[in-house]
Amino acid sequence: IGVASMVGAGAFYVWAPAASLAGSLLWVSLILAGAIALLNALVMAQLTIHNAVSGGAYRYGQKYIGPKAGFLAGWFFLVGKTASAAAISAIAGRYLWPENPTLVAVGLLVVFAAANISGLRTTAAISLLIAVIVVGFLITTLVGASSGVSSLDFSGDASAWGVLPAAGLIFFAFAGYARMATLGEEVTNPVTVLPRVIVFTLLGVLVLYGAIALVLVGSLGTDALALSEAPLADIAPTPLAPWVIAVAALASLGSLAAVLAGLSRTSMAMAQHGDLPSTLGVVWGRTSSPAIAEMTMALGAIVAVVLVDPIWLVGASSSAVLSYYAIAHAAALKQPEAERILPVFVPWLGLVGCVSLVATLPWPSVVTGGVIFVLGLVVWSLKNNRTLNH
Repeated sequence: IGVASMVGAGAFYVWAPAASLAGSLLWVSLILAGAIALLNALVMAQLTIHNAVSGGAYRYGQKYIGPKAGFLAGWFFLVGKTASAAAISAIAGRYLWPENPTLVAVGLLVVFAAANISGLRTTAAISLLIAVIVVGFLITTLVGASSGVSSLDFSGDASAWGVLPAAGLIFFAFAGYARMATLGEEVTNPVTVLPRVIVFTLLGVLVLYGAIALVLVGSLGTDALALSEAPLADIAPTPLAPWVIAVAALASLGSLAAVLAGLSRTSMAMAQHGDLPSTLGVVWGRTSSPAIAEMTMALGAIVAVVLVDPIWLVGASSSAVLSYYAIAHAAALKQPEAERILPVFVPWLGLVGCVSLVATLPWPSVVTGGVIFVLGLVVWSLKNNRTLNH
């Protein structure tokens, strides 16, 4: 599930816009994005060791900072990942059936929600199959294209101002490493398994992404990479080139399954703690899955994919998810000394990194993030007033 969350459509398409922003400083953006992702993963692992429950940063913020911080973390996750699920399904729809992308997107959301309802083992099996195909294809493509790498050409135009926005784009290509933390109550021996999976899965994907960047830059150069509409298709050996779009669509589906699984588990945790309607916390006995939450989150994504332009969905996802991780870092700073396995500067660096990336996102993303934050505060106030009146 972790690999399928990270190696999505972004692995195929993020490099060109990132190169157009950072130019020959693309490698700086890649290192920066990887460093922030690693800081986030390490902190999530530390938090998970002492909180092996569903909900991720929602539960961590609630425990270590306070109910409002926990609610906002859950709110950011739900809004951001609902937007992400809608955007992923819309992108997949455009590639699978360009004439009717919305119809395909809605169908995909229904199918993967149903798969998740049948249990986490089904989600894991689907994710395993997709991850094996996508990663295998990427490795085969890189090996075949490596003969065309003459030298690493970082001599093109450079843009220091574009480094952080490019890092933000690259970051969201593999921002699914903490998805496993939202599934804590359904994992055997989560205290041992989850931290290892979060950190080592991310490290593996970072190595893969580093190899992709090196081969792309070495084969095309940063200037040509910035202009490429399908970079991996441009470097793929002739027999593989026609399959790039198909595998990119498949990668999108892997991300979609994992996003919906994380959404339903976080909304279930929030419902069980009184922050969402209690019906969302109902768990089906046979599959131990939050079926009502799964159907509700899928319905929210369907409404979003029908009504909202994908560019605004991406903006909402970007700003909201980075804000979610910022709250996780703040929670780690509040952990007692006995629970810490990392130096205190690690969550500080992660917090600064997340806030910096949010602040340097394109203005529509920043504005969307501000709107999400204000709406979260309004919902929190309304919920508290209703509780006090009762």
